Order: sequence, then structure tokens, then C-alpha cells
Amino acid sequence: MPRKRRTFTDELKRQMVQLYENGESRADIVEEYELSASALDRWIKQAQTSGSFAEKDNRSPEENELIAQRKENQRLKMENDIFKASSADHGTKVSVIKRNRDKYSVSAMCSVLQISKSTYYYEAKERRNEDDITAHIVEIFKKNLKTYGTRKIKSKLYERGVIASRRRIGRIMKAQGLGSTYTVAQYKPHKSETNHSQQPNELDREFQQSEAKRVVVSDLTYVKVKNRWHYICILVDLFNREIIGSSVGPNKDVGLVARAFASVQGDLRQVQLFHTDRGREFKNKSIDETLATFQISRSLSMKGCPYDNAVAKATFKIMKTEFIHQMHFQSLNHLTLELNDYANRYNKYRIHGTLSYMSPVNYRESALKKVV
Repeated sequence: MPRKRRTFTDELKRQMVQLYENGESRADIVEEYELSASALDRWIKQAQTSGSFAEKDNRSPEENELIAQRKENQRLKMENDIFKASSADHGTKVSVIKRNRDKYSVSAMCSVLQISKSTYYYEAKERRNEDDITAHIVEIFKKNLKTYGTRKIKSKLYERGVIASRRRIGRIMKAQGLGSTYTVAQYKPHKSETNHSQQPNELDREFQQSEAKRVVVSDLTYVKVKNRWHYICILVDLFNREIIGSSVGPNKDVGLVARAFASVQGDLRQVQLFHTDRGREFKNKSIDETLATFQISRSLSMKGCPYDNAVAKATFKIMKTEFIHQMHFQSLNHLTLELNDYANRYNKYRIHGTLSYMSPVNYRESALKKVV
């Protein structure tokens, strides 16, 4: 293990010199105080010649001239290296100083580039802050399937104790190329009969609910598996926008809806109202029997009015952007596994603006704590 370098104060050096001048032998001083002989000799010489232990006070005129010449040569080299930046803006000057601070003094470079040291240190600090914020933004964006916009990123930054405006976040995202674009296969809709049931719209767009699982909405969408269209059905709890049930299949039929109900965990008797659009897949004796068994009332959107089921459709829009359009599904099993994984992340980690920027699960748990 290397020996730690010792430092000596001027007072101690004077004491060692005084001992020597008072007649104590050089060898005894070195041994008793664990000094090197060369150090003691240097201190004695310095005390006898200049009376100072500072190196600059003990140099010869020739040595001082040589050092001054070396400094001048270094300054000329520095000026030659950074002269091109002398007419640049502050940002460029700060970058030049930062790149060369291991070679030249900051003070000298500031003088050559005609920028105050305070300006350099302030802008260098701001740039470090910008780099830190950029790293946070990139991490949040990638961690959340490359889909979060400025609002959600601002919320997640705040959780980390980082304050940044949406405008600043947007500028950084643009500079980092974080805008997502997707190439989406076009789906040719198939005409199907409409459910002409006289069942009214009991929900009546009351999308804000105060009880978990009280009102559930559902819808279907399409997804390509290899070269064939398949379908997804989801059940969404209006209380916290949680996906409580889902299913996939090659056919857009009642079996798809039934499997989604079967996937719901917990007691279905909590559900008081089930709302959908007027698709034929939701009009079936099997569905009616399921609802009757658990005493669940029915609600249907008005004909030709998609806004009556806006939450379910908005959830699918999110899923298509963040999940469906970013994947290439090789089989029905592959789609099933990926959907289950996405629904888990969606429920536990994806924050929602309508939920005060909490995830569905966090929102539900927070509501339970308030009740307790």
C-alpha cells in the first residue's frame, strides 16, 4: 500500500530549522521527526537564503524568467487554439472553455474569449442542469413505451423533484427526436347488423363514477396477427379507467365478450351497470343470461353516437398507439401474452390525466385509504 504523502506547515519547518541551528544533529532530527534528509536540507537552505519557504521566493532570476516564458508560450498556444471562438455566442464560448479546461486555466480562457468568469460558471451550471433534465426525460419517455407527452413527463419529473415547464420539455424532446410516428395497417371495416334493442342509454355519459366496479364499459377493436385480422375485447371500470377484463380471438362474436367477462377477478355482483355500443356481438342470449345471473343492468349507446361510449374508445386509442401499432404478433398465443402484459403495465404504472396523474391501481388504492 503506497505511503500517504505528508504535508508540513511553515511553522513546523521553522521549528526544524531552529533545532538544527541550536546544535541538534541533522541525522537526529530526520530520525526523530521521520523526515527525509532532502526536505530538511531544503528548508535549511530556504531559511538561510530568503527566509521564506515558498517556492516562488527561492527561485533564481533565470528560473523565474524560464517559468514566465513557459506561461507566455502556453498562453499563445491557448489563444491560437480558441481564437476562432472569440466572435462566437456565449453558448459556444462556454463549450470551448469546458472542452479545454484540463489544458488551460478558466480565467485565462475567459479573458481571451472576452466572457466573464461568472457568466461561464452560470451557463456551465445551467447546461449541467439541462443535461440532467434531458437524461430524466429520455428515461421516462423510453420507460413508458415512448408515448408520454409533455404533460405526463412534467408530472413524472415532478415526482423526481425536477421542475421543468412543458415548453422546455417539448424543446428537449424535439432536440432528442422523441416524437413517435407509426405506420398503421389499414383495416377495412365489415358491415354488420345493428342491435335494434329498445334498451335506452342508462349511463347517459356519466363517465365520472365514485365507486369501483359500479359501472363497466366495453368495446371491441381489431389487430393483425400475421396476415389475418383478430379482435380484442376489453372491460373498463369507469371509476379508475382500469382494464378489469380482456380477451382475444379470431372472430368478432359473443364468445369474445364472454371470455372477457370470465377474465374479471373478484365478484361480478359489484357491477351494477354494463354499457356498450349497439354492436351485434353484445346482443346475445348468453350475454343476457350472464348479466341476469349477476343482476347487472344494461345500457346501450344511442344509434350512430360513438361519444356515448367515449371512455372505451379512448382506451382503445391509447392501446393502439402504445401497444398494438408497435408490435408484430406472430400468433394468437403471442397476442394473448402481450395483451396481458400490457394490461398489467397499463393498470399499475401508466398515469392518466383524468386520475390526477396517477395510475388506475394507485388511484383505486388511494381512494381506499381515504375511506379507511
